[in-house]
Amino acid sequence: MSFWDYVSSRREQLWIEAWMHANAVFRCMVVATLVGVVIAIATYRSALASRIAIAGTATVLTIPSFALLGLLIPMLGLGAAPTVVALVLYALLPIVRNAIVGLAGVDPQLVDAARGIGMNRAMILIRVELPLAWPALFTGIRVSTRMIMGITAIAAYVSGSGLGNEIFNGLARLGSKDAINAAWAGTLGVVALTLLFDAAYVLLGRLTVSRGIRG
Repeated sequence: MSFWDYVSSRREQLWIEAWMHANAVFRCMVVATLVGVVIAIATYRSALASRIAIAGTATVLTIPSFALLGLLIPMLGLGAAPTVVALVLYALLPIVRNAIVGLAGVDPQLVDAARGIGMNRAMILIRVELPLAWPALFTGIRVSTRMIMGITAIAAYVSGSGLGNEIFNGLARLGSKDAINAAWAGTLGVVALTLLFDAAYVLLGRLTVSRGIRG
């Protein structure tokens, strides 16, 4: 069976796996963004705290994904829980680092001006600092999404959902009928999803980043 015949014969299953893969990435990115922004807000005013936050999230990336997932299984079991925790941890570094850079890079004169017109600390953060830091933060979110799109495929190792099932099933049956087709279908599906997410980010960036900030 040719590759395209294989894809055609499993079209519905591949669509389901692609949807589950994209859904897992989206949900984990929402959680990672919220956690990363909170960490950045808590640390960006202190150079030492910022370095610790960045070093801590960077350390996670030194742990092989198979090892991290394997370590999480005894604590969280198989399925979605270890997958979500691992993906969120892996996604944090670009988000935290870029959010800290963006927040710390806000012109102090703008902050002073906002304070001068009666804004409190929370209002300055929400209405001045976060909007100005958004381009840097957005770039971090985009980079993190690319990173975890591939890592999500490895989640099939812990009975996670998504296109990784096609890849692992194919690799486990190498030499048998359609094994290579299955691996290629999963791999190309991940690539296609990455490109679609990136295109969506380009559009979102044009809608949410002002032309003046984009330069």
